[in-house]
Amino acid sequence: MLTGTADPQVLAARAPVMGTLDAGPAHLGEVEVLQAAFELPYACREPLLPPGLHPTTPPLLIMLAWRVGTSPWGPFSLAQARVSCRSGVRPRGFVAACIVDGAGAAAGLAREWGLPAVPGTVELRRAYDRAGLVAARDGATAVDLVGVDPDPLSPGDVQFTVTTSLARTPRGLRLVQIEPEYALRRVERLRPRLACFDGEAWDLPGVVPGFPLAATISVGEITLPRLRFLSRPDVTAFEGTERV
Repeated sequence: MLTGTADPQVLAARAPVMGTLDAGPAHLGEVEVLQAAFELPYACREPLLPPGLHPTTPPLLIMLAWRVGTSPWGPFSLAQARVSCRSGVRPRGFVAACIVDGAGAAAGLAREWGLPAVPGTVELRRAYDRAGLVAARDGATAVDLVGVDPDPLSPGDVQFTVTTSLARTPRGLRLVQIEPEYALRRVERLRPRLACFDGEAWDLPGVVPGFPLAATISVGEITLPRLRFLSRPDVTAFEGTERV
């Protein structure tokens, strides 16, 4: 079975510090969600993941963005760069980096849910014929993508993998399992095009996404429930899973 080969201690250099494992639930209202998938080169799939996670075939980069109207931290937007993987046999998205437009949300998501949130600007725009995402970090464009030709889907047709993030928790360095619950009322399929992707800005140096696969734009609400599971990043989930 293939496992990641990245050194957890090297990845830990950018891991957030969690002050609690007892946060939530948190409700996010008036949310727009953009998700777009792109193929990654096979050569980089193991080096992007810690040994506690398994790479997928094909390896994928998933860009996931939220524009949130109401939350415990007020309005905010975020964009995540996620690497497709599995924890044990279950599909996951390992968050390489997360840019958050909203200081309160960035601090809260890092401290309470373990997302590697860094401040930046995130613009998620939805129109009748397209949706676009532009995110910047330290003044440089991190991603610029657009999805065109929206085609209506049933809300049950879109899937989001559970989020896995590396964080320094009260139990030590752990992979944190974050399980957002989506209540969507409108979903459209899009054809994605990537105009710009800066791997350095996403802590993915040298990574160049390849063929665009699929994208969706959704409208609804999200609940961040209390955390249920952690796992050690140095061993597989079969050995290292812990209940919160």
